[in-house]
Amino acid sequence: MTALAEGAVAPKVKVKAYVARTAGESRGLGYLIGAICVFLIVVMMAPIVLSFIASIKPSAEARVSPPEYLPRALSLENYLKVYEYQAGLLSYLGNSMLVAALTILLCLLLAVPAGYGLARFKMPFKEVWFIILLAPLMIPYQALLTPLYLTFSKWGLANSHIGLAMVHTILQLPFSIYLMRNSFEAIPKEVEEASRVDGASSFQALISIFLPLVVPGVVTVALFAFIASWNEFLSALIFMNKESSFTVPIMLVSVRAGRLGAVDWGALQAGVILSILPCVLIYILLQKYYVAGFLNGAVK
Repeated sequence: MTALAEGAVAPKVKVKAYVARTAGESRGLGYLIGAICVFLIVVMMAPIVLSFIASIKPSAEARVSPPEYLPRALSLENYLKVYEYQAGLLSYLGNSMLVAALTILLCLLLAVPAGYGLARFKMPFKEVWFIILLAPLMIPYQALLTPLYLTFSKWGLANSHIGLAMVHTILQLPFSIYLMRNSFEAIPKEVEEASRVDGASSFQALISIFLPLVVPGVVTVALFAFIASWNEFLSALIFMNKESSFTVPIMLVSVRAGRLGAVDWGALQAGVILSILPCVLIYILLQKYYVAGFLNGAVK
């Protein structure tokens, strides 16, 4: 009986030891992953933190070489300089917001029907047309700016916000169609069949059934279009030649010029901080939709 009891206890001891060892390994792996995440966060946040610190230094201290990372005094003169620069910060922010809003609207008006048609309708050579729509992604967009500028100049759109929004839409549209097509394809076919049984037309099914189901994909397209338009510099520099029509990226290039060709680092960093705030705010507000749309659409 004693031998049998000892034989029964031994497997339990081994199981407990295995569980403890496995738990220890899992805990150690968790600490390692946590340390890597903290390291990546520090690396990604360091430039933003250093930019903010430089923006609250007095101008003379911000341009000291070699730089001093901790400020000796705090000042808001750099933010005031950016706020009052030429036409005023609010004017440039308004221009960027207008162009970004028009870009989002145009991208959604074109990408949603195109993605719906490519995902749900049968048509000859559908995959070939889809590849042709994605082909512009392989062309550097700088190569398209000259013909676009010549064309838009003939149409009277070369120095207007709607023209710049159309350029941003052209650059962003292939990727937007790709995301929307995959978002619509992720919806089960039974949903479409049920809508047909109920007598809904294709347009009614798109508006009443499919769009509510692909809200994360729509938000993802809108967010990508906003960030691409907000940060785009080269086409804005080429297409806009009125100071009152400039967007934020052009303003940042102008405000960086100090006396005798020197760079005004304090004003530049203040402009950088102010320019990223709308992007961060919109991303935080739409984060759950963005993550869901990116996973369900692009990684179906």
